Amino acid sequence: MAVVVSNLAIAGTAAFGVWQLDGDRSVIVGVLTAAFTAVSSTTTAYLGIKAVSNTAKSIALADPQRRAEAMSSSATPPPTSTASSPASPPAQRGS
Repeated sequence: MAVVVSNLAIAGTAAFGVWQLDGDRSVIVGVLTAAFTAVSSTTTAYLGIKAVSNTAKSIALADPQRRAEAMSSSATPPPTSTASSPASPPAQRGS
């Protein structure tokens, strides 16, 4: 709703500005270019944020079993140690 209202406000302001310019084509082009840039930037930002939000929501609400399977298939399992004594540190090189 906020994006639609802001886009309408930008378009209305640009239309009013063009009407007040009395045919000065170079300034009209500048006003229309700025208005188009503002509308497209606002809409693109909203759609990008909405897409990321929807993706995060679908991941958060996904089936826990499926999510656990995906995590286990992409992660390498931790190494298992069969020795009961701790590993010794690497030897230092001499000069």
